[in-house]
Amino acid sequence: MKQQQRGISFIGLLFVGAVLAFGGIVTAQVAPTLIEYQAIIKAANKAATGSTVAEVRAIFDKASSIDDIHSISGKDLDVSKESDKTVVAFAYTREIHLAGPAYLLLKYNGRSK
Repeated sequence: MKQQQRGISFIGLLFVGAVLAFGGIVTAQVAPTLIEYQAIIKAANKAATGSTVAEVRAIFDKASSIDDIHSISGKDLDVSKESDKTVVAFAYTREIHLAGPAYLLLKYNGRSK
């Protein structure tokens, strides 16, 4: 009697491997931007302790030099007051080249607590 074969074919295995490899490559390129975003939020929270706009930007620039932040600087911050509390907001984009003319555009924005 013939037994029915089960499992994945070699072509299917190659396809699954290619999809997993592509996902891993994209994840490896996105992870540093997420780590930098967390560092920017931390620096914005630290900068919100300043009382003037110039002081807030100087505090952020010092924190960004320590945490190696390159996507945004102190001059890119939006500093405002909300009921006697300083609020630091920011927004920026990052492009990641995938292949040929294809890019992945990541838009980040946030504000201090």
